[in-house]
Amino acid sequence: MANGDNLSDGDLVRPAPKIEVPADVQEAVRTLIRWAGDDPAREGLLDTPLRVARAWKEYAKGYDEDPAYHLSRTFDEVGGYDEIVLLKDIPFQSHCEHHMAPIIGKASIAYLPNERVVGISKLARVLHGFARRLQVQERLTAQVADCVWEHLKPQGVAVVIEASHACMTARGVNTPGVMMTTSRMMGVFRQDERSRREVLALMGY
Repeated sequence: MANGDNLSDGDLVRPAPKIEVPADVQEAVRTLIRWAGDDPAREGLLDTPLRVARAWKEYAKGYDEDPAYHLSRTFDEVGGYDEIVLLKDIPFQSHCEHHMAPIIGKASIAYLPNERVVGISKLARVLHGFARRLQVQERLTAQVADCVWEHLKPQGVAVVIEASHACMTARGVNTPGVMMTTSRMMGVFRQDERSRREVLALMGY
C-alpha cells in the first residue's frame, strides 16, 4: 500500500489534495459579504472567502464522481436469497438549487434482487454521489432509484426520502420542523400492491 493511502470500508482512499481557490471565487464571496452588510476586511472574516470556497467544493463533490460506479461490482454468491434488500434511514446532506440552502434528511433504499446483489455501503455511496450537488428532492429521489434500477437490473426498486429544507425553515415562510417526503417505486414495488406495502412497512411507513 502506497504511503499516505488507507483502507476505508473496503475501498482504497487517498487523502484529498489541498484545494486551490481562484482569486475570483474568493472575491465573489467577499462581494456577497459586503452586500449582506458586513465588512470582509474585518479580522473575523479575513479567511472566510477561502473557507467558504473550499467548503462549497466539498458540498458539491458529487459533480466529480459517477454514482453508478459504486454499483459496478456485484455478487451472485447469496445462498439463494431472493427477498428484499433494504438500507434504511441513511443520513445525507444536500443543497437546494434555488437558494443554495441546506437540505438535511434521511433516505431508505430497497431493491428486490434478480440473482445479484451489491455491497450495502454502495447504496449509501450512490445516494451521497447525487446528494452532493445542487438539488431538488424530487430529482434526487428519482436519480437514486433510476441508478439502482439501471445498473443492478433488479425486480424492483423503492426509494423514500424525508428531508428538512432550510430554504423554508430558516427563511421565506419560516416554518421549522417541517419534513418533505418523496418516493419512487419501480418494477414489482410499483406494479404489485402487496410488494409495495411490504417494502414500505420494512421502511417504517
